[in-house]
Amino acid sequence: MSAYYDTYNYPSYWDKREYEHESEIIALKSLLLNIKKIDSILDIGAGYGRLTQTYLYRGKKVILIDPSLKLLSIAKNTFKDNKKIKYIQSQAETLKGKIRPKSVDLAIMIRVIHHLANPEKVFKIVNKLIKPGGYLILEFANKSHGKAVFKEMCKGNLTFLLDIFPKDMRSSKSKRKKTIPFKNYHPDSITKMLTDNGFKIIDKRSVSNIRSTKIKNSIALRNLLKIEQLLQKPLSYLNFGPSIFILARKKGN
Repeated sequence: MSAYYDTYNYPSYWDKREYEHESEIIALKSLLLNIKKIDSILDIGAGYGRLTQTYLYRGKKVILIDPSLKLLSIAKNTFKDNKKIKYIQSQAETLKGKIRPKSVDLAIMIRVIHHLANPEKVFKIVNKLIKPGGYLILEFANKSHGKAVFKEMCKGNLTFLLDIFPKDMRSSKSKRKKTIPFKNYHPDSITKMLTDNGFKIIDKRSVSNIRSTKIKNSIALRNLLKIEQLLQKPLSYLNFGPSIFILARKKGN
């Protein structure tokens, strides 16, 4: 069965997005420091393995999941000599039965949730796959990031921060064609979904805090990333960045 990213050149999307890519690596490495021991890692929506090298050394067994055979084939070619990686074509919603229950130490979902029609259903499935006391690293597109809040306040929308409903980011044309979902979420909404489905948030990072073309063009990447690294933890308390990374732990450990 074909997937949306079979017909879209996703690797090319990351051309000239080195800052965003490296910012995610910084966040992922930082959150991994909270986890003492990892045997098995499940990356849901791993794509072509863009971030795999970041966590690969931590697990004895790594499973890359993606609905796109095209992207998985790129990942297979990249890591063809690594025997500890397993590849499974699957939607997040249909993982049940493909992974043994309570067999995963760490599940990772980065740039996935905004494409899910029912994230709560997926959180419930993922919870059952994770071992007692295991972890989930989740990234979501932040509806109430700093720039969005500033714009809405300038419009006089003083209740923007209280609106916890997700925002559909698709164009009117895309909505009519019923294309793949693309939703930005309020942090409080994500917190509630995780809590309701058996997770407790233990750490967080605000990511891509300087996502400005003008700034990116005027400051060297290495310096930009040094600033980003300093900002990720303190700005997480404000949910400032357009992308939020969360480390959650399965309850009942």
